[in-house]
Amino acid sequence: MSGKLKEVRERITSVSSTQQITKAMKMVSAAKLRKAQESITEMRPYADRLNKMMINILDSLEGDAASAYAHSREIKKVAIVVLTSNRGLAGAFNTNVGKETQKVISKYPELQKEGNIDLIFVGKKGFDYLKSRSENCNLNSDHVAMMSEIKFENTTELSQSLMDSFVLGEYDRIYIVYGQFKNAAVQDPVTFQFLPVPKLKVDSSKVKKRNADYIFEPSKSELLESLIPSILQTSFYKNILETNASEHGARMTAMDKATENANDLLKELKITYNKARQESITNEILEIVGGAAALDN
Repeated sequence: MSGKLKEVRERITSVSSTQQITKAMKMVSAAKLRKAQESITEMRPYADRLNKMMINILDSLEGDAASAYAHSREIKKVAIVVLTSNRGLAGAFNTNVGKETQKVISKYPELQKEGNIDLIFVGKKGFDYLKSRSENCNLNSDHVAMMSEIKFENTTELSQSLMDSFVLGEYDRIYIVYGQFKNAAVQDPVTFQFLPVPKLKVDSSKVKKRNADYIFEPSKSELLESLIPSILQTSFYKNILETNASEHGARMTAMDKATENANDLLKELKITYNKARQESITNEILEIVGGAAALDN
Protein backbone atom coordinates (compact mmCIF):
# COMPACT_ATOMS: atom_id res chain seq x y z
CA MET A 1 0.00 0.00 0.00
CA SER A 2 2.88 2.36 0.70
CA GLY A 3 3.93 1.95 -2.92
CA LYS A 4 0.50 3.07 -4.11
CA LEU A 5 0.57 6.07 -1.76
CA LYS A 6 3.97 7.09 -3.10
CA GLU A 7 2.74 6.81 -6.69
CA VAL A 8 -0.32 8.99 -5.99
CA ARG A 9 1.83 11.55 -4.14
CA GLU A 10 4.17 11.78 -7.13
CA ARG A 11 1.25 12.28 -9.47
CA ILE A 12 -0.16 15.04 -7.26
CA THR A 13 3.21 16.78 -7.27
CA SER A 14 3.48 16.43 -11.05
CA VAL A 15 -0.02 17.77 -11.72
CA SER A 16 0.55 20.67 -9.31
CA SER A 17 3.73 21.65 -11.18
CA THR A 18 1.91 21.44 -14.51
CA GLN A 19 -0.90 23.60 -13.16
CA GLN A 20 1.57 26.30 -12.12
CA ILE A 21 3.02 26.30 -15.64
CA THR A 22 -0.40 26.57 -17.30
CA LYS A 23 -1.36 29.43 -14.97
CA ALA A 24 1.83 31.30 -15.83
CA MET A 25 1.34 30.73 -19.57
CA LYS A 26 -2.24 31.94 -19.34
CA MET A 27 -1.13 35.18 -17.67
CA VAL A 28 1.60 35.74 -20.27
CA SER A 29 -0.81 35.11 -23.15
CA ALA A 30 -3.38 37.44 -21.60
CA ALA A 31 -0.81 40.24 -21.43
CA LYS A 32 0.32 39.64 -25.03
CA LEU A 33 -3.30 39.39 -26.18
CA ARG A 34 -4.05 42.88 -24.88
CA LYS A 35 -1.19 44.31 -26.92
CA ALA A 36 -2.19 42.30 -29.98
CA GLN A 37 -5.80 43.46 -29.67
CA GLU A 38 -4.68 47.07 -29.46
CA SER A 39 -2.58 46.64 -32.61
CA ILE A 40 -5.36 45.08 -34.66
CA THR A 41 -7.92 47.58 -33.34
CA GLU A 42 -5.72 50.45 -34.46
CA MET A 43 -5.01 48.81 -37.81
CA ARG A 44 -8.53 47.92 -38.91
CA PRO A 45 -9.89 51.48 -39.33
CA TYR A 46 -6.86 52.45 -41.43
CA ALA A 47 -7.21 49.37 -43.67
CA ASP A 48 -10.97 49.94 -44.03
CA ARG A 49 -10.39 53.56 -45.00
CA LEU A 50 -7.92 52.51 -47.69
CA ASN A 51 -10.50 50.09 -49.08
CA LYS A 52 -13.10 52.88 -49.21
CA MET A 53 -10.66 55.08 -51.09
CA MET A 54 -10.13 52.32 -53.64
CA ILE A 55 -13.90 51.84 -53.98
CA ASN A 56 -14.37 55.55 -54.68
CA ILE A 57 -11.71 55.48 -57.39
CA LEU A 58 -13.06 52.29 -58.98
CA ASP A 59 -16.60 53.70 -58.92
CA SER A 60 -15.51 56.80 -60.80
CA LEU A 61 -13.58 54.89 -63.47
CA GLU A 62 -15.37 54.18 -66.72
CA GLY A 63 -15.21 50.49 -67.54
CA ASP A 64 -12.86 48.02 -65.92
CA ALA A 65 -9.88 49.40 -64.11
CA ALA A 66 -6.70 48.47 -65.90
CA SER A 67 -4.43 47.22 -63.14
CA ALA A 68 -1.64 44.68 -63.27
CA TYR A 69 -2.70 43.46 -59.83
CA ALA A 70 -6.32 42.92 -60.89
CA HIS A 71 -5.61 41.02 -64.09
CA SER A 72 -7.32 37.59 -64.08
CA ARG A 73 -5.84 34.86 -66.24
CA GLU A 74 -5.93 31.10 -66.62
CA ILE A 75 -4.80 29.47 -63.40
CA LYS A 76 -1.66 27.47 -64.05
CA LYS A 77 0.23 28.02 -60.80
CA VAL A 78 -1.01 28.91 -57.31
CA ALA A 79 0.74 30.19 -54.19
CA ILE A 80 -0.76 29.79 -50.72
CA VAL A 81 0.65 31.80 -47.82
CA VAL A 82 -0.01 29.94 -44.55
CA LEU A 83 0.01 32.14 -41.44
CA THR A 84 0.38 30.24 -38.15
CA SER A 85 2.31 30.57 -34.90
CA ASN A 86 5.86 29.54 -34.08
CA ARG A 87 4.84 27.88 -30.81
CA GLY A 88 2.30 25.27 -29.87
CA LEU A 89 -0.01 24.89 -26.86
CA ALA A 90 -2.60 27.04 -28.64
CA GLY A 91 -5.41 24.52 -28.79
CA ALA A 92 -6.63 23.67 -32.29
CA PHE A 93 -5.67 27.05 -33.76
CA ASN A 94 -2.75 25.91 -35.92
CA THR A 95 -4.47 22.67 -36.86
CA ASN A 96 -7.55 24.53 -38.08
CA VAL A 97 -5.43 26.81 -40.28
CA GLY A 98 -3.67 23.74 -41.67
CA LYS A 99 -7.01 22.05 -42.46
CA GLU A 100 -8.25 25.23 -44.16
CA THR A 101 -5.10 25.19 -46.30
CA GLN A 102 -5.80 21.59 -47.29
CA LYS A 103 -9.27 22.66 -48.44
CA VAL A 104 -7.73 25.28 -50.71
CA ILE A 105 -5.26 22.73 -52.11
CA SER A 106 -8.12 20.28 -52.80
CA LYS A 107 -9.71 22.86 -55.14
CA TYR A 108 -6.83 22.40 -57.58
CA PRO A 109 -6.21 18.64 -57.87
CA GLU A 110 -4.64 18.95 -61.33
CA LEU A 111 -2.22 21.65 -60.22
CA GLN A 112 -1.30 19.59 -57.15
CA LYS A 113 -0.66 16.56 -59.32
CA GLU A 114 1.61 18.62 -61.58
CA GLY A 115 3.44 20.19 -58.64
CA ASN A 116 2.24 23.71 -59.41
CA ILE A 117 1.14 24.69 -55.91
CA ASP A 118 3.61 26.55 -53.69
CA LEU A 119 3.06 26.74 -49.94
CA ILE A 120 4.78 29.71 -48.29
CA PHE A 121 4.89 29.40 -44.51
CA VAL A 122 4.92 32.27 -42.05
CA GLY A 123 5.11 30.48 -38.70
CA LYS A 124 6.73 27.14 -37.90
CA LYS A 125 3.62 25.21 -36.83
CA GLY A 126 2.00 25.44 -40.24
CA PHE A 127 5.10 23.92 -41.82
CA ASP A 128 5.20 21.14 -39.20
CA TYR A 129 1.55 20.28 -39.85
CA LEU A 130 1.57 20.36 -43.66
CA LYS A 131 5.01 19.03 -44.55
CA SER A 132 3.69 15.45 -44.48
CA ARG A 133 0.13 16.29 -45.60
CA SER A 134 0.75 18.26 -48.79
CA GLU A 135 1.82 15.77 -51.41
CA ASN A 136 3.48 17.21 -54.54
CA CYS A 137 3.31 20.76 -53.15
CA ASN A 138 6.43 22.93 -53.08
CA LEU A 139 7.20 23.99 -49.49
CA ASN A 140 8.87 27.32 -48.76
CA SER A 141 9.94 27.77 -45.12
CA ASP A 142 12.18 30.81 -45.60
CA HIS A 143 9.79 33.11 -43.74
CA VAL A 144 8.77 30.95 -40.76
CA ALA A 145 10.57 33.27 -38.31
CA MET A 146 8.56 36.33 -39.34
CA MET A 147 6.02 35.78 -36.55
CA SER A 148 8.75 36.19 -33.94
CA GLU A 149 9.11 39.91 -34.65
CA ILE A 150 6.05 41.44 -36.27
CA LYS A 151 6.79 44.78 -37.90
CA PHE A 152 5.40 46.36 -41.03
CA GLU A 153 8.91 46.71 -42.43
CA ASN A 154 9.49 42.97 -42.02
CA THR A 155 6.26 41.99 -43.80
CA THR A 156 6.56 44.33 -46.80
CA GLU A 157 9.47 42.35 -48.24
CA LEU A 158 7.37 39.20 -48.56
CA SER A 159 4.21 40.98 -49.71
CA GLN A 160 6.14 42.93 -52.36
CA SER A 161 7.83 39.74 -53.51
CA LEU A 162 4.41 38.10 -53.95
CA MET A 163 3.12 41.10 -55.90
CA ASP A 164 6.17 41.09 -58.18
CA SER A 165 5.79 37.36 -58.78
CA PHE A 166 2.16 37.82 -59.77
CA VAL A 167 2.91 40.71 -62.14
CA LEU A 168 5.69 38.68 -63.80
CA GLY A 169 3.29 35.76 -64.27
CA GLU A 170 5.03 33.36 -61.91
CA TYR A 171 1.75 32.91 -60.03
CA ASP A 172 -1.75 33.21 -61.44
CA ARG A 173 -3.47 33.29 -58.06
CA ILE A 174 -2.25 33.90 -54.52
CA TYR A 175 -4.18 33.04 -51.37
CA ILE A 176 -3.56 33.83 -47.72
CA VAL A 177 -4.84 31.42 -45.08
CA TYR A 178 -4.88 32.83 -41.55
CA GLY A 179 -6.78 32.84 -38.26
CA GLN A 180 -9.27 35.70 -38.12
CA PHE A 181 -9.53 37.10 -34.61
CA LYS A 182 -13.07 37.39 -33.24
CA ASN A 183 -12.40 37.27 -29.51
CA ALA A 184 -10.27 35.37 -27.04
CA ALA A 185 -12.42 32.25 -27.45
CA VAL A 186 -13.16 32.37 -31.19
CA GLN A 187 -10.61 32.36 -34.01
CA ASP A 188 -11.91 31.44 -37.45
CA PRO A 189 -9.62 30.02 -40.17
CA VAL A 190 -10.12 32.20 -43.25
CA THR A 191 -8.96 32.03 -46.87
CA PHE A 192 -8.31 35.42 -48.44
CA GLN A 193 -7.62 35.96 -52.14
CA PHE A 194 -4.60 38.22 -52.13
CA LEU A 195 -4.08 38.41 -55.90
CA PRO A 196 -5.56 39.11 -58.32
CA VAL A 197 -7.52 41.84 -56.58
CA PRO A 198 -11.16 40.68 -56.63
CA LYS A 199 -13.46 42.84 -58.70
CA LEU A 200 -15.66 44.93 -56.48
CA LYS A 201 -19.39 44.53 -56.92
CA VAL A 202 -20.91 47.96 -56.73
CA ASP A 203 -24.63 48.55 -56.33
CA SER A 204 -25.58 50.66 -59.36
CA SER A 205 -28.55 52.18 -57.54
CA LYS A 206 -26.25 53.52 -54.85
CA VAL A 207 -23.75 54.79 -57.38
CA LYS A 208 -26.42 56.90 -59.10
CA LYS A 209 -27.28 58.58 -55.84
CA ARG A 210 -23.68 59.74 -55.41
CA ASN A 211 -23.21 62.64 -57.76
CA ALA A 212 -19.89 63.77 -56.33
CA ASP A 213 -17.39 64.74 -59.01
CA TYR A 214 -13.87 64.03 -57.77
CA ILE A 215 -10.80 65.70 -59.20
CA PHE A 216 -7.86 63.31 -59.32
CA GLU A 217 -4.22 64.34 -59.51
CA PRO A 218 -2.46 62.42 -60.97
CA SER A 219 -4.90 60.55 -63.23
CA LYS A 220 -7.30 57.97 -61.86
CA SER A 221 -5.47 54.99 -63.38
CA GLU A 222 -2.06 56.19 -62.14
CA LEU A 223 -3.45 56.78 -58.68
CA LEU A 224 -4.98 53.30 -58.66
CA GLU A 225 -1.69 51.70 -59.69
CA SER A 226 -0.01 53.44 -56.75
CA LEU A 227 -2.83 52.84 -54.29
CA ILE A 228 -3.38 49.10 -54.80
CA PRO A 229 0.17 48.04 -53.77
CA SER A 230 -0.16 50.11 -50.60
CA ILE A 231 -3.52 48.52 -49.83
CA LEU A 232 -2.15 45.03 -50.49
CA GLN A 233 0.82 45.56 -48.19
CA THR A 234 -1.46 46.94 -45.49
CA SER A 235 -3.88 44.05 -45.93
CA PHE A 236 -1.06 41.51 -45.67
CA TYR A 237 0.20 43.14 -42.48
CA LYS A 238 -3.32 43.20 -41.04
CA ASN A 239 -3.70 39.46 -41.67
CA ILE A 240 -0.48 38.81 -39.76
CA LEU A 241 -1.75 40.94 -36.86
CA GLU A 242 -5.00 38.95 -36.93
CA THR A 243 -3.02 35.71 -36.73
CA ASN A 244 -0.91 37.02 -33.87
CA ALA A 245 -3.95 38.04 -31.84
CA SER A 246 -5.67 34.74 -32.63
CA GLU A 247 -2.63 32.78 -31.46
CA HIS A 248 -2.53 34.49 -28.05
CA GLY A 249 -6.30 34.25 -27.65
CA ALA A 250 -6.26 30.54 -28.46
CA ARG A 251 -3.33 29.90 -26.13
CA MET A 252 -4.93 31.83 -23.27
CA THR A 253 -8.16 29.86 -23.67
CA ALA A 254 -6.28 26.54 -23.93
CA MET A 255 -4.18 27.25 -20.83
CA ASP A 256 -7.25 28.34 -18.88
CA LYS A 257 -8.96 25.07 -19.75
CA ALA A 258 -5.80 23.10 -18.92
CA THR A 259 -5.63 24.80 -15.52
CA GLU A 260 -9.24 23.86 -14.81
CA ASN A 261 -8.62 20.25 -15.89
CA ALA A 262 -5.54 20.08 -13.67
CA ASN A 263 -7.59 21.36 -10.74
CA ASP A 264 -10.25 18.68 -11.33
CA LEU A 265 -7.56 16.01 -11.61
CA LEU A 266 -5.95 17.18 -8.35
CA LYS A 267 -9.28 16.82 -6.55
CA GLU A 268 -9.65 13.25 -7.81
CA LEU A 269 -6.06 12.38 -6.91
CA LYS A 270 -6.43 13.81 -3.40
CA ILE A 271 -9.58 11.73 -2.85
CA THR A 272 -7.74 8.64 -4.12
CA TYR A 273 -4.78 9.45 -1.88
CA ASN A 274 -6.99 9.90 1.23
CA LYS A 275 -8.82 6.65 0.53
CA ALA A 276 -5.56 4.76 0.11
CA ARG A 277 -4.13 6.34 3.28
CA GLN A 278 -7.23 5.45 5.30
CA GLU A 279 -7.10 1.92 3.96
CA SER A 280 -3.44 1.68 4.92
CA ILE A 281 -4.16 2.95 8.44
CA THR A 282 -7.04 0.51 8.82
CA ASN A 283 -4.84 -2.41 7.78
CA GLU A 284 -2.15 -1.35 10.25
CA ILE A 285 -4.72 -1.15 13.06
CA LEU A 286 -6.04 -4.60 12.15
CA GLU A 287 -2.51 -6.00 12.21
CA ILE A 288 -1.86 -4.46 15.66
CA VAL A 289 -5.14 -5.77 17.04
CA GLY A 290 -4.49 -9.20 15.56
CA GLY A 291 -0.98 -9.28 17.02
CA ALA A 292 -2.25 -8.25 20.49
CA ALA A 293 -4.94 -10.91 20.37
CA ALA A 294 -2.35 -13.55 19.44
CA LEU A 295 -0.18 -12.55 22.42
CA ASP A 296 -3.14 -12.80 24.80
CA ASN A 297 -3.91 -16.30 23.58
